[in-house]
Amino acid sequence: MTADLLTAEALASGYGPVPVLHGVDLRVPTGTITAVIGANGAGKTTLLRTLSGMLRPSAGRIMFDGQDLRGTPVEQLVRRGVAHVPEGRGVIGELTVAENLRLGALWRRDRRDAARALDEVYQLFEPLARRRRHLGHQLSGGERQMLALGRALVARPRLLLLDEPSLGLAPRVVAQTMALLRRLRDDTGLTVLLVEQNVRSALAVADQGIVMSLGRVVLAAPAERLRDDTDLRHAYLGF
Repeated sequence: MTADLLTAEALASGYGPVPVLHGVDLRVPTGTITAVIGANGAGKTTLLRTLSGMLRPSAGRIMFDGQDLRGTPVEQLVRRGVAHVPEGRGVIGELTVAENLRLGALWRRDRRDAARALDEVYQLFEPLARRRRHLGHQLSGGERQMLALGRALVARPRLLLLDEPSLGLAPRVVAQTMALLRRLRDDTGLTVLLVEQNVRSALAVADQGIVMSLGRVVLAAPAERLRDDTDLRHAYLGF
């Protein structure tokens, strides 16, 4: 049985006095892709922000590889192997592709391996290698998505928290992004927690799905079951 790399127990979080997450429990096995799906306002983005340290939970606990993450500074989370690619991707438009990627290596102590990681990202995303001197704002939407993913991968994460990677992208680019996630899981053992509005694309690559509604987890099941069970799809996903 595969061990869980990330777990959350009775997790509550929100923005100031406004609660969003209510007693969320989840388990993310090592070396898998877990898709978090649900309607807008379900709490999916808040969940990733809480797991990555951007928001402090008001209750519950978060365990990563057996260690409690509550109160851990974001930079320390990065050192431990947690990378977060937020919705909107967060590319710095005034910096070049190369400069954006080097930001991902800021916390790396092994400078030689950091250089290798940069080379690997350029091999993985050939358009970035060709445009490494271009500014972030000069890139297409697909290229910015590559850059955001590449910057996260330079840090050699064990866990990738990925928020809405298909947002605003052409179907062909979405398919390429999902195929890349599957390849990273298979080739490197990367664990991915994927928040995605494109339910079909997410479930096509995921090992398991977590359905959220109004800040709560209402269902956790193998992705194949969510894909194939018409009653479940109609009840929770609307298609």
